[in-house]
Amino acid sequence: MKVNYILGFLRISLGFIFLWAFLDKLFGLNFLTPTDKSWLLGVSPTFGFLSNSQGPFSGFYKAIAGNILVDWLFMLGLLLIGLALILGIFMKIASYSGSLMLILIYLASLPLVHNPIIDEHIIYILILILLPYLKSGHYLGFGRLWSRTSFVRKYNFLE
Repeated sequence: MKVNYILGFLRISLGFIFLWAFLDKLFGLNFLTPTDKSWLLGVSPTFGFLSNSQGPFSGFYKAIAGNILVDWLFMLGLLLIGLALILGIFMKIASYSGSLMLILIYLASLPLVHNPIIDEHIIYILILILLPYLKSGHYLGFGRLWSRTSFVRKYNFLE
């Protein structure tokens, strides 16, 4: 069915958004991250964004800005969520952890500039929640093979 392949492409596209954010921050590819601000050069991938937070949670975000543990969790999250979505495996874990990451980014982005309630983070969260339930990893990915392994059958949350 054609809609299944659209879901697969949607999943891969969203995975690439996460993976690209990781690569840009790691190498400073001059898209959102200038070369001289790359993580490989020792610049915190979270400091600039979090330290400029203005919303009701800005005190919390400014307090954790540039923390090495936060930097590592953020970068590993971008990498692993992106890879899982692209490959179509660990869909439940990737979807829930990606949604959590996006909620935290959304809260750090408050107040929103273009719309008082909805921005792309909310749309991405809704898509992430939908993808594992529609078995999107089975299309244009390894989800079907992954879900047939005895390990995943035993531990369904790994699907």
